[in-house]
Amino acid sequence: MMQIKNTSSFISILTISLLLLFPNAGNAQRRKPVTTVVKDTVPLFRGISVGVDVVGAAIAVMSDYGQYEGVAVVNLKDKYFPTIEIGIGKADKKDDITGTTFATRAPYFRIGTDFNVMKNKHDIYRVIVGARAAYTSFSYDFGNPNVKDPIWGGPVDYSVANVPCNFLWAELVGGVNAKILGPIHLGWTVRYRARLYAKSSPYGAPWYVPGYGLNSTSRLGIVFNICLDF
Repeated sequence: MMQIKNTSSFISILTISLLLLFPNAGNAQRRKPVTTVVKDTVPLFRGISVGVDVVGAAIAVMSDYGQYEGVAVVNLKDKYFPTIEIGIGKADKKDDITGTTFATRAPYFRIGTDFNVMKNKHDIYRVIVGARAAYTSFSYDFGNPNVKDPIWGGPVDYSVANVPCNFLWAELVGGVNAKILGPIHLGWTVRYRARLYAKSSPYGAPWYVPGYGLNSTSRLGIVFNICLDF
């Protein structure tokens, strides 16, 4: 009887000793690894970029319509890019077949924001998506030398001047930016345009809208900016 009691006491002491020696064995197995999050220490304001659009200017030189446009962009943490685009659009068109003429010249502006969707926000390359709201208020001249006289039946030279028009539209933006050399970087974007509002005219829709493009075919557009970073 004494031997059994001593054996039980020994087992109890051994069990307690093992628990004291390995108190955290179970907790260590259940402990999850700690993930350290590196805080982004880049300041909010990263600079300003100014530039010009090459595509619109090239079209203006080589055709009977086009635009001259400048852009200013604020860089916030290499992630957000509030943008304003201001330009002057012009057109001076004469149809070779009908003789119809159209002319206008007026300013326009766009305002919006781009977002850098690259995982590494601070790379010299950026993939951006964004949106713009755009507006122009302009007047145009229109003429047609072959309008039929309703009384005499012959052709008459018909023309109107300073027809007022307001145009509001939105743009979805997608593209890439790349730093080339020093403060110089290039930006290429594709635009999808959607008309939101247009003031109607008794003479019909204008052939060209400053900043928007040809009224009938300008759903898609391309902008290629050469910019300097400050």
